[in-house]
Amino acid sequence: MTLALQVLYPITDQTHFDYDYYMSTHKDLVTEHMGPHCDSMMITKGLAGGPDAPPGYYAIFTITFPSKDALDAAMAAGGPVIGDIPNYTNTQPHMLVGEVLA
Repeated sequence: MTLALQVLYPITDQTHFDYDYYMSTHKDLVTEHMGPHCDSMMITKGLAGGPDAPPGYYAIFTITFPSKDALDAAMAAGGPVIGDIPNYTNTQPHMLVGEVLA
C-alpha cells in the first residue's frame, strides 16, 4: 500500500515563510535524510484558496512511500528536517499521513 505524508503550512496574520530558504536548503535536508525511503516528493506553493480567495497555506509538501516500513524509516531519519523548520517559518505545520487511493 502506498502511503503519503503531507506537511501543510497554514497562513496566519502572525506568521511568515521564507520560500528561498525552503527551496534552497530545507528541501535538500529532506532529500538527504528522508529521500532514500520515499518514492516521490512534490512541493506546492499556495496561490489561491478558490476563486477570488487568498491561499490558506504557504505550501504543501507531499512525500509518497511504498510501505509503512519506509514511512517509519523516513520519520526516524527526519530529526534534522524537523529541527530546521524554525529557520524558514514560524507557522505551526500540520501533518497528514494517508493511504494513496489514486
